[in-house]
Amino acid sequence: MTIHPEIAKILSTLPAPDGSPLNPEAMRAGEAAQVPPVEDRLPLHLVEDATAVTATGEVPVRIYTPVEADAYGLLVYFHGGAFFLGSLDTHDHVARSLAKETSHRVISVDYRLAPEAAFPAGLEDCYGVVRWAAEQGETLKWDGKNLAVAGDSSGGNFAAAVTAKAHDAGFDAITHQILFYPSLDLDFDVDRYQSLRENAEGYGLETAGLLPFNSFYLDSGADPADALVSPIKRQDLSGLPPALIVTAEHDPLRDEGELYGRRLTDAGVEASVRRYAGANHGFVQNFSWIPEFYDVFEEAAGFLGRGAGTSGGAGQ
Repeated sequence: MTIHPEIAKILSTLPAPDGSPLNPEAMRAGEAAQVPPVEDRLPLHLVEDATAVTATGEVPVRIYTPVEADAYGLLVYFHGGAFFLGSLDTHDHVARSLAKETSHRVISVDYRLAPEAAFPAGLEDCYGVVRWAAEQGETLKWDGKNLAVAGDSSGGNFAAAVTAKAHDAGFDAITHQILFYPSLDLDFDVDRYQSLRENAEGYGLETAGLLPFNSFYLDSGADPADALVSPIKRQDLSGLPPALIVTAEHDPLRDEGELYGRRLTDAGVEASVRRYAGANHGFVQNFSWIPEFYDVFEEAAGFLGRGAGTSGGAGQ
């Protein structure tokens, strides 16, 4: 299927990459300028900023409560952005939609970014918040059932790495992992996956841009051969929580996500892989306003199972 016409329309307005060095500060400022005001965002019962006190330090989080209820399933969400971009605000709409459709209380993590924070700072923040959420179950009104992790792109990398790290530590509270077009292999050899060549140019994220965009993370000490950096390199995937892996047809990273799903299945892990036709990398963040792509949140709800909340509540 060709790229969705609404996506194609926007892609046609983007300037071609000129090869100039990336400027994290300027790019973050550009992202921040695109964030809509609070009054224009999806209303929920309550959205509040908080601080998670973890073994490696304090981590800012934003907690999304979809409705008023006695108990909730919990979903800890890690935003994307090639490990150096993204924030609570740039992905606020994603977290709100996840909360609304899953009826889970969503905890979005403001983890430390490269290059200012060297590996494994961001990963440790994400892992620490998941542990914190379990420890604060009574305060968060956790129902003691679902404790899921989710992430898009580099956030999907963190979600996969966190589940592996938790498994190795004997922390078995994580019940589900949701990976939206995850970046699972930071070895960007173009011959590793057909999608790196098939979707190399013209779809927003380009294969030639993968190394420069991820260089801030890699230069901070993240070794692509390390399974906590490239989760697909983990040899033994058995014992990990069930996974929903969402890929995009026109994404250079498509094939590594789908391979990871097959490897999970081969290891005895329940894994569902859904490829969204006509979509490109980043569609959950950038194009979920298109009805057929908003379905991704409803699919996440189906994967987690409904019933964590009840209807009602005012909006923020």
